[in-house]
Amino acid sequence: MARTHTRSSSSSQYLSVRDLERMLDSCKLNLHQIDEVWPNLYIGNVGIAQNRSALQQLGITHILNAAHSKRGSIGDQQYYGSSFVYCGIPADDNTHFDLDVYFKPAADFIHRALHSPDGKVLVHCIMGMSRSSSLVLAYLMLYHDMPLHTAIRRIIRKRAIYPNRNFLALLLDLDLQRKRKHRLCVLL
Repeated sequence: MARTHTRSSSSSQYLSVRDLERMLDSCKLNLHQIDEVWPNLYIGNVGIAQNRSALQQLGITHILNAAHSKRGSIGDQQYYGSSFVYCGIPADDNTHFDLDVYFKPAADFIHRALHSPDGKVLVHCIMGMSRSSSLVLAYLMLYHDMPLHTAIRRIIRKRAIYPNRNFLALLLDLDLQRKRKHRLCVLL
């Protein structure tokens, strides 16, 4: 079970899922089909993900589908053909799905894509608010050593997101693991 508290690196107070929800509630942006949230990294919804010509106009080269269906209803490599590099994660947006098992593979895919020639990545789910944003937050934490609260603040300046409570708890656990690892490295 995921922990719901972690110690903030900037203070001695504990952050909870509710604290993170308050932070997310502070975002006053309207939800768009697609937004660039980090250089060459976009979060979007299924509508933009299914518009190949719009993706090509944006220069998208890689697609990480956080709502991949085994029935192929949202898209897969066959749908995108050779125009895009595709990765599908069959995540459910619910309070019991263990999205954390996909944090590292998704972050690795995003990292490799951004370091490929002219790499631009779309991470999407159905609405582009919960699953996709959780994977992007995990990427920022894992590859840019960003605390979760900092990653959230960075993203909500560019896009309205709202990971579900379960995903926020899993991200808090990842943040705690990241901090423990950092402390271990400092001690060594």
